Amino acid sequence: MADQKKRKSTPSSTKTKTKPRTKAKTKKHSKKKKKKTLFGRIIRIQLGILLVAFLAIMGLLYMKYGTAVVAMYKDAKQLVAESTPETFKASETSLVYDSDNKLMKKIKNEKEVYYLEYEDIPQYAIDAMISIEDKKFYEHNGIDLKAIMRAGVGVIFNKSYGGGSTITQQLSRNVFLTTKYSWERKVEEIFLSLDMEKKYSKDQIMEFYLNNIYFMNGYYGIQAASKGYFGKDVNKLSLSQIATLCAIPNNPNLYNPREKLENTLKRRDRILKNMRDDGKITEEQYQEAINEEIKIKNKTTDINNYVETFVYDSAIKALMKEDGFKFKYSFKNSEEKEKYTEQYNESYAQHQKQLKTAGYRIYTSIDLEKQEQLQQAVNDGLAQFTETNDDGIYAMQSSAVSIDNETGRVVAIVGGREQEDVNGYTLNRAFQSFRQPGSTIKPLVVYTPAFEKLGYNPDSIVNDSPIEGGPKNTGDVYSGRISLREAVARSRNVVAWRIYEELTPEVGMNYLKEMQFSKLAEEDFHNMSTALGGFNTGASVLEMASGFATLENDGVYREPTCIVTIKDSKGNVIVDDKVENKLIYSGNAARMMTDVLKGVFESGGTAASIGGISNMDSAGKTGTTNDNKDGWFCGYTPYYTTAVWVGYDQPRSIPDLWGSSYPARIWKQYMSQIHEGLERRTFEPYVSTGSKDMVSTYDTEEETEATTEETTEVTTEVTTEETTEVTTEVTTEETTEEPTTEAPTTEAPTTEAPTTEAPTTETPTEQEPDTEPIPDDGNNDNGVNADNGAVDEGEE
Repeated sequence: MADQKKRKSTPSSTKTKTKPRTKAKTKKHSKKKKKKTLFGRIIRIQLGILLVAFLAIMGLLYMKYGTAVVAMYKDAKQLVAESTPETFKASETSLVYDSDNKLMKKIKNEKEVYYLEYEDIPQYAIDAMISIEDKKFYEHNGIDLKAIMRAGVGVIFNKSYGGGSTITQQLSRNVFLTTKYSWERKVEEIFLSLDMEKKYSKDQIMEFYLNNIYFMNGYYGIQAASKGYFGKDVNKLSLSQIATLCAIPNNPNLYNPREKLENTLKRRDRILKNMRDDGKITEEQYQEAINEEIKIKNKTTDINNYVETFVYDSAIKALMKEDGFKFKYSFKNSEEKEKYTEQYNESYAQHQKQLKTAGYRIYTSIDLEKQEQLQQAVNDGLAQFTETNDDGIYAMQSSAVSIDNETGRVVAIVGGREQEDVNGYTLNRAFQSFRQPGSTIKPLVVYTPAFEKLGYNPDSIVNDSPIEGGPKNTGDVYSGRISLREAVARSRNVVAWRIYEELTPEVGMNYLKEMQFSKLAEEDFHNMSTALGGFNTGASVLEMASGFATLENDGVYREPTCIVTIKDSKGNVIVDDKVENKLIYSGNAARMMTDVLKGVFESGGTAASIGGISNMDSAGKTGTTNDNKDGWFCGYTPYYTTAVWVGYDQPRSIPDLWGSSYPARIWKQYMSQIHEGLERRTFEPYVSTGSKDMVSTYDTEEETEATTEETTEVTTEVTTEETTEVTTEVTTEETTEEPTTEAPTTEAPTTEAPTTEAPTTETPTEQEPDTEPIPDDGNNDNGVNADNGAVDEGEE
């Protein structure tokens, strides 16, 4: 009992002893509770404030964007409601009309031919796309909120946390939206996806997706891609080949199998790994697929005539511009250029698809009669040159562009010589080839800017004396003290060089940048050789024509397109009939330049042998590059501006090629024909602003005694012009790409693509014929060999 009582008293005594500690704990607990309660209140207050702020922000956002969001929601619902399965496979023919609104061409796509029903799509293709693009495809309702938030965080912190678009979202923007990235497009894409999931089954959405997604190089849909890259139906491809195709759509430019196959195969391997991990293929299948060699078929180039290629390209760019794409023509660095190129290619491809499938009505400024006359002039001008390359195309080539000065639009464009045994052409040299422009560039980057910026005028006295270590004049002939007008008429290189030094290359080249010359390199803005046409890459005939048309138009530039308007099949205007004007040169400076260029056709001028257009004011400029490899003539009247280039696709010397020979004669034949019956017009006169001279009379007299003076006054018409070799070294670059663009309708094969040549480092020399040149037969019997693609940088 004692023990029992003891066991009973123990807890009692224990309890009694621990009472004070319990109270202490209770007090501490009470204090903690009060602290927690206070902390909780603070948190709740802060959350309340954040909630109020959030609601206020949302209210403000709704006030600002709510109407737009509601409109997008309604628009998305209507688009999906009106859609049918045919929406995702239909292809409506687009029509092209000439300047007289006569049907010129039908544009039809082969989309329906390549469309696959769901049961005809290989299961591997479906599994591959789900494994890499949208693992929750069969679970979500069109959008993946977690993925969207993850992608949003990536944008904020400039890191990649995976894409935020589901397969349904990708389909919706490819079919219903443009490539212009904006928050509006993303919101509407979400609305579209949610409604599409309500209307169509998962199998239908996958079918639509695999038939509409872009696989680069002009291929839409997996069947078209299979035919293009492997030359066979998709259901005949191996697992590895299918995975290769499925690697492309995520970023077509980055995973382009024709240019970046290594990137494509890395993503292919990732797809195969995902499929293995998802249980879609076995380890054995995985190993076999990643070890399979992938061979990509070369692209077959589209065949079109010269007008068609230009119309297609102009229409695609007009649609891109209408959708808000911002074109760029120079870049600070390669990263900026690469990013732009990717955006350009994506937008170009989507609008090319629209052109082929949307049933547009495309109205152009192309005058088919003038087109035929310009083509005939090119054919006649080079008829004696019969040599052909390995593809059966004439080796000696020419291209030309004619612009209506009233509208600024192209009325005729010739990308090469016509051949009876060739049905269509793969290269339009008029806008796809870029060559050194020689002295034809001087009015655009030297003289007109000098009139505007430096205070010179046509009667300014300039210094035509040798420059130590600089360019030379034709025949090493100098005149000392001459007028600027005479310096231009005789195409004096040293005068242009001295003025350009005063002006600076950066100022001169910015004029070309403003006129959207597309191949300007950063070094061109610091290179003195650009004064004489020595560019890193060069200029196209289209660009040169637009530059001279700007001079005729009082210094106002207009984009050289042939698109007047584009309508949909119901007659709604997509691209309206408007011409945007952009002031490049002051009107008076442009008129001064025009007045000076009239002298090129007069006695002593480089084009005196052909003369201007009868009974019509004419202005123009010749251009010839090193060793007579490129010949140019750019000229205009108050009615039309036409530019002509002549040379070999792979540059080689042509002894009798001068700007005043084949190019000028082609220009004269065409321009004479299209001006027949037109009322005489004269150029507007300039206003004299006083004369700034380069040198004083005393300096010139002293200099002239030390230089070679011309021994005979020029009293007869001459046909001479000069070429200049420039000592500045310039980087070689391919010259036939269309602004780093992936434009399937106009791509040219490498076998026919022109190149430019590397600059010489020898002392500049000049050449000119003493008499009218004897035509070369073009068969290279004189021992002159074709060059191997170096850049020809020393120009007139």
